[in-house]
Amino acid sequence: MTAMWGIQVALCTFSMLSLSSGGDVKPRSCGEVRQAYHALEYSIADVPHQEISADPLRICAPQGTTCCTAEMEDKLGLLSRHTFEDLMESSSHNMRTSFFSKHRKFDEFFLELLNNTERSFSTMFQRTYGLFYRKNSEVFQELFRELKRYYTGGNVNMDEMFNDFWARLLERMFQMLHSQYRFSEDYLECLNKYSEQLRPFGDTPMKLKPRVTKALIAARTFVQGLMVGREVASRVTKVNLPPACSRALTKMLFCPYCSGLPGLRPCNNYCLNVMRGCLANQADLDTEWNLFLDAMLLVADRLVGPENIQQILQPIDIKISDAIMNMQEKNFELRNKVFQLCGQPNLAAGRVRSSRSVFDSNPRYRPAASRARPTSAAGTSLEHLRIVWRNMQHSIKNIKKKLSESKRFWSKLPDEICSGGNRTEPDEEGCWNSHARGRYFPEVVREGLTNQLHNPEVELDITRPNSFIRQQIMALRVMTNKLKSAYNGNDIYFQDSSDEGSGSSSGNGCAADGCIPTPTETLPPAGSEAPVVRADRSDERAAAPAGRSAAHGPAPLLLLITTGLPLLVACSPPVPRSLWR
Repeated sequence: MTAMWGIQVALCTFSMLSLSSGGDVKPRSCGEVRQAYHALEYSIADVPHQEISADPLRICAPQGTTCCTAEMEDKLGLLSRHTFEDLMESSSHNMRTSFFSKHRKFDEFFLELLNNTERSFSTMFQRTYGLFYRKNSEVFQELFRELKRYYTGGNVNMDEMFNDFWARLLERMFQMLHSQYRFSEDYLECLNKYSEQLRPFGDTPMKLKPRVTKALIAARTFVQGLMVGREVASRVTKVNLPPACSRALTKMLFCPYCSGLPGLRPCNNYCLNVMRGCLANQADLDTEWNLFLDAMLLVADRLVGPENIQQILQPIDIKISDAIMNMQEKNFELRNKVFQLCGQPNLAAGRVRSSRSVFDSNPRYRPAASRARPTSAAGTSLEHLRIVWRNMQHSIKNIKKKLSESKRFWSKLPDEICSGGNRTEPDEEGCWNSHARGRYFPEVVREGLTNQLHNPEVELDITRPNSFIRQQIMALRVMTNKLKSAYNGNDIYFQDSSDEGSGSSSGNGCAADGCIPTPTETLPPAGSEAPVVRADRSDERAAAPAGRSAAHGPAPLLLLITTGLPLLVACSPPVPRSLWR
């Protein structure tokens, strides 16, 4: 009996002591969290003065009590998304800006080169050929229109275009040299039928066509590549975050607030696991991105080689003039052969004069006249263009350096983010490890989607890659194939369904020592690709000086971005500052 009474007294005493002890424990103050939360430009009224129950929280739920409400957690979750988007934007800004500025600079130069070449051509031919050129100027103007249309993205078959030019020039010259005859359409068709056998312009057509074609292919494809690189980078940086990534970012960046540790930065390895999980799909872009950059570097070498576009286009007036001279010098022999092959034409009514020269001001052609460069405004423009070209060669060296530095950009991005801007805590024992202050023990996973299977921070379905990223990978693959073909002197046409024939190439092969292997991976069938879209160059035209857009015309570059989705534009309202900005 006495023993039982003693037990009861002990139990009552323990209960009283427990109640007395429990009454002395007070909830911790959230004053530090309130100040830090207010620094994020949120209302301090959202934060409780003292810790409350953590039960309503879904992500930041420490044991027992917390300084966060469910509303705070939602706001901090949204802020973590905006913080990540800003990080992606700032991390890729220099690369995207480089692609954009170099694209505009090279595009402007190549267009200026084409326009200036046409002006120089016109000045030289008016001085040398006089009336013949004035009467037939549309033949030469059409040549330059087609060259510019091809460069700006038009689907121009260069073989056919040059063949048509020489055919029209042959018809005009032959009729002018033999104006005493009347030539029917059938007769002119016969003349062109035997043009390859007659070779009225010597070997100029055969030599000029592949050289101009290869130079324009390299210039056009390089500029297209700069735009594709910029477009892909812009799209990839704006890919929507998966829910698992949003939760992981909130837990890493702002759950310390809820635990009363608002100034605590994450452990570096913890940050790497979160970022490699969030950027797993972007890392898979790296292989095709690197191949694309390698192909860009190859074509950049073409632009400064001996067959660059400036060296090819600048003397085009001399080359065509030499062809005209060759035909005039062979006129008697050519006429006899044509008459034998196509028959004797009828004399024009009232015309009995003999053959005449195309040089109305000079009965006999003087070779020195055609080889003298214009010394007027056109000559000054050419000298200016040479200065610009020297600057462009320096720009090519600069862009090659930028391209090389951009390799492995996507796989290195998590490391760049975590190591920059004091975003992580160097003290491995005093950092946020996802639930408290202390060392982070899990291993760091490798980059790429398949390596996220055992990522402890971001749960991803590795069997479902991001379809938008896959579209960008296809865009890079298509552009890489175009660049490799351009390096070899060929161009890939992507035809509409209404086009006939293969039209796969407009080049004429490549020198044995200048080729690279043909890409082993073939392009996908037309039905498997997303629609081809054109890049919006309106921002470039708006940034260009007044009057340039009118000179360049409205034709944009044809871009081979194989995605039907528009370029996403950040239209979100301003958000509060983050500690990571």
